[in-house]
Amino acid sequence: MSGVALQAKAVCASLGHGSHRAQVLHGIDLALPAGRWTAVVGPNGAGKSTLLRVLAGLLPHEGEVFLQGRSLGTIAARERARLLSWLGQNEGAADDLTVYDVAMLGRLPHQPWLAGPSEIDRAAVERALRATQAWEWRERALGQLSGGERQRVLLARALAVEAQVLLMDEPLANLDPPHQADWLSLVRQLARAGRTVASVLHEVPMALQADDMVVMDRGRVVHQGECADAATHRALESVFGQRIRVKSVDGQWVALPN
Repeated sequence: MSGVALQAKAVCASLGHGSHRAQVLHGIDLALPAGRWTAVVGPNGAGKSTLLRVLAGLLPHEGEVFLQGRSLGTIAARERARLLSWLGQNEGAADDLTVYDVAMLGRLPHQPWLAGPSEIDRAAVERALRATQAWEWRERALGQLSGGERQRVLLARALAVEAQVLLMDEPLANLDPPHQADWLSLVRQLARAGRTVASVLHEVPMALQADDMVVMDRGRVVHQGECADAATHRALESVFGQRIRVKSVDGQWVALPN
């Protein structure tokens, strides 16, 4: 799949209130290629999560965001929720809901007003829960789950939307290494199927497994390129103050302490 899935033009955004309001994003220009996985990385306070929330239409901003060539602000909320799926940090859901019902929330944008789930909805939810290995405890209440299990259910909710674009802010939070590896495999499958994924990651070695990387620092994009490019590695090392170095180990790019 070719083309641009999400684009930001001269985007600025601020956080806080009143005299404590501070500009976080400074004139961001960015184009996320369709059908690829892009990792967004940078030091703490670089504006990564803020950028992703702007791209998802969750934060007021200056400048313009385009989803599949259309201005995000002109797309009705219900249609946007079908086209773009979101998994944020510390996402919540009622603890008394079952795992199955939480995942079914991802199908709401597809359902007519006050209509119950269709067979298509049920099939999508089952696929999502099986993909995140949460199907076996579909009848359990969300409040009974560990942090890692809960994160897998919230990922299933995002997958159940079956949107063309999926944005994830620190999706590996609370996941143990085997389930991080499962997440990596799942994201690669989505990209191979033509879906667009953008994820904010603190885990630099995992981010280096993406197709492309956006490197941020102090509210600006300082580099965007393929993860295998030497220029991407130099930008990554630079924003972390040369405290890491990117090396190839057994055919994979890894970040090592410098």
